[in-house]
Amino acid sequence: MDGNEENVSVGAFMDHRVVILMSGILLLLVAASWAIRVLQRHFGHGIDLSILNICRSRVQSWWILFVLLICSLLLGKAATTLFFFMISFWALREYITLTPTRPADHRTLFWVFFLLTPIQYLVVGMDDQWFKSVFGISSYQVYSILIPAYSFLILPAAIATSNDPKGFLERVAKIQVGLVICVYSLSFAPALLTTTLPLERDAPPVIESFAAGMEEKVLVPMGKAISDIATTAAGGDPHASVAPESTPPEGPCDEEAPPENTAGDAAPDEAVDTTVPAPRSTLKSDRLCLLIYFVFLVQMSDVFQYLWSHFFRKGVVAPTIHAHRTWPGIFAGAMSTALLALGLWYFTPFRDWWQPLVTGFVISLMGFAGSMTMSAIKRDRGVDDYGTLVEGHNGVLDRIDSVCFAAPVFYHLVWIFLHY
Repeated sequence: MDGNEENVSVGAFMDHRVVILMSGILLLLVAASWAIRVLQRHFGHGIDLSILNICRSRVQSWWILFVLLICSLLLGKAATTLFFFMISFWALREYITLTPTRPADHRTLFWVFFLLTPIQYLVVGMDDQWFKSVFGISSYQVYSILIPAYSFLILPAAIATSNDPKGFLERVAKIQVGLVICVYSLSFAPALLTTTLPLERDAPPVIESFAAGMEEKVLVPMGKAISDIATTAAGGDPHASVAPESTPPEGPCDEEAPPENTAGDAAPDEAVDTTVPAPRSTLKSDRLCLLIYFVFLVQMSDVFQYLWSHFFRKGVVAPTIHAHRTWPGIFAGAMSTALLALGLWYFTPFRDWWQPLVTGFVISLMGFAGSMTMSAIKRDRGVDDYGTLVEGHNGVLDRIDSVCFAAPVFYHLVWIFLHY
C-alpha cells in the first residue's frame, strides 16, 4: 500500500463501480427475500418446503453479513479490519467450545485469543509504507508467517509447560487447526484492502465502451436535467445562455504563444511516456471491489453447489460427512461461479478475461474444501451446528467456513495475476 495513500473511506466508497456492485447485491437480496416469501405461500405446488427454509435462513444471514460489511466499509479500512477480527474471534470461540480442552490449556488459549489474534489483525490493518519505514520489512512478511511459522512452534511449547501430557498431540492439533482456519486464513480477506495493486487499470473494452455510452446517453442528460430543475427552483431561467469568458482584445503584441515543451529536455522526435497513473481513488476502489467481489462469489458458490447437487443426485462425495454434495454438483457449481466471476469482470482490476474465470473456479473449489472440512469436524464431535449467533440460525463458523478456506487463495491469485 502506498504510504501517501489515505485510508479507504467514504470518499472511495462513492466510486461508481463500488456503488453499482453493492447496490446490485442488495437488490439481489431483496429479490431473493421476496421470491422465497412468495414460494413459501405456494409450497404445495411441488416445492420442497425444507429447501425453502434453508434458503430463507441463508438469505437472512447474508442480509446480516452484507449490511455489516457495507457499514464497516463506509467507516473505513480500520473498521473493516475490526469487523473481520470480531468474526474471527467469535468463530474461534465456537470452534474451541466444540472441541473441549483441558484446564492446563486455558493459559495458552488466553494468549491465543487476546494476543495472537489481535496482533494478526493489527498487522493486517497497518499501513505497509509506515510499517516498512519503522521495521524495515513489509507487513505481509509478518502476517503471512506469524501464525503458521512462529505460533505453531510456540504453542506446543506453551502447552508442554502446563505439565499435563495427556492427549498432548491432540490438544496441540486442535488449537493449531482452529487458529489457522478461523484467524490466519480469514485475515486475508481484509488484507485485500492493503494489497499492492498496479497503477494502471484497463477495463474490459466491451464493458468500457458500454459504460462510456451510458455516460454520454444517460448520465450527462440526467445531470443537465437535474441542473435545470435546480436552476428553476432558484428562480432562474434554465435555458438562459451562459456568456463566454471575456478575453482581452488582440493587439499588435499579442502573438500566439509557442506550445509548452511538456517533455522537458527531450528531443522533439523522441517518444514521450504519456501514461497517466491511476488516481488514488481508483486504487482504493479496486481494493474495495475486490473484497466485495470475493465475499459475494464465495457465498454464491455455496448456492450454486447446493442447487446443482440437488439436480445431480448421483455421485455423492462423502455421504457420512455431507450427504448433499455430489461431484457433478461441485464442478457445475464451480463453473457457474467462474461464469459469474467473468460477468463481474468490470468491477475488478484483472487485465485478461481468463483471470476472473480461473479465480472464480478455484475459490469455488476451495469453498467446497472448507465446507467439507468443517462438516467433518462437526461429525467427529457429534453436533449439527457450531453455534447460534442469531436465534434460528447456525453459528458464525457455519456461515464463513467457505470464506476461510478461499480467502488466502484468492489473495495470492490476485497478486500473481496482477504482477506477472
